[in-house]
Amino acid sequence: MSERFTPTKDDKFSFGLWTVGWQGVDVFGGAVREPVDPVEAVHRLAELGAAAVTFHDDDLVPDDATRQATLDRFTAALAETGLGVEMATTNLFGHAVFKDGGLTANDREVRRYALAKVLRNIDLAAELGAKTYVLWGGREGAESGASKDVSAALDRYKESMDLLCGYVRDKGYDIRFALEPKPNEPRGDILLPTIGHALAFINDLEEPDRVGLNPEVGHEEMAGLNYAQGIAQALWHGKLFHIDLNGQHGPRYDQDLRFGAGNLRGAFWTVDVLEGAGTGRRYDSYVHFDYKPARTEDPEDVWGTAAACMRNYLILREKVRAFRADPEVVEALAAARVDQLALPTLGEGESLDALRAERHDPDELAKRGMHFEHLDQLAMEHLFGVR
Repeated sequence: MSERFTPTKDDKFSFGLWTVGWQGVDVFGGAVREPVDPVEAVHRLAELGAAAVTFHDDDLVPDDATRQATLDRFTAALAETGLGVEMATTNLFGHAVFKDGGLTANDREVRRYALAKVLRNIDLAAELGAKTYVLWGGREGAESGASKDVSAALDRYKESMDLLCGYVRDKGYDIRFALEPKPNEPRGDILLPTIGHALAFINDLEEPDRVGLNPEVGHEEMAGLNYAQGIAQALWHGKLFHIDLNGQHGPRYDQDLRFGAGNLRGAFWTVDVLEGAGTGRRYDSYVHFDYKPARTEDPEDVWGTAAACMRNYLILREKVRAFRADPEVVEALAAARVDQLALPTLGEGESLDALRAERHDPDELAKRGMHFEHLDQLAMEHLFGVR
């Protein structure tokens, strides 16, 4: 395999412990692989060229009785490999207590337990050096209209986020929060289902600057949306704090395929946006993979899928850069008038009255071809590897 697609720590790739540690459990069948020791995960990912790991509280410390011994082994492995912890999150979905959600559960005592669970893990995240704290509200939702007062639930969601932001500020932690949208699964309808919903919610928080987004490929495509366009808007708002990359085949269940599998064209444009090639706004944080090795794979194959996620990103990055540097593409972009979007519609010193008085011939304007298909064909040929 080509060495130019071999990752290094400078590529800032990271993986959740729950990804390579997934035992293949689904709603129709139990585990097909043994649990993976977090220490083994750290060493194996470091060997593959990853730069960091992430965790849910229960991934790393499932048993309080062995908490310190577990953390001692884990931090020693980080020191030995040079890997960092760049993000952490809390499992507010696995235990039966969260069957109606955590931060927006109808039961007030459950909400208090959930908030305390997050606070304890924020302390650990800060101790291990994480700069981002992700909140995925997978159980924050409903299956029937009468069971959830959505306005009150959003009040409680806001209350929790305001409290968490205040806690981080008061403790002096260098941590930002990132909300992770998803439309459904496991709940029938999840609160803050898309990037747009989450952006609107953030605007009403007491400290909106401390809260951004962690969009996931599969989650946006489950809603039938364009992930690349979604993260481009998040970048435009200055809210793309973190990303979850994986693969997905359209609006079905959450597949969590390795990155590049599924919607390959979508993956190409995703890398294009992240690299800032088309927008000028480059994503500069960790490239995080949130995928699940298929149930068909044996324990050794799991590490091959992790390597493939990083390799696919690097291959697509090379193709994106070649596409943007191609002189024919440069000409096609100009022919498609893409550069004109950067020009203000009303120029400096121009007035609306003067604009209103202008005479335009819409029929003549309509005759102008946009040449988008040629531009798109060039992108496909770069993706196919024939240019």
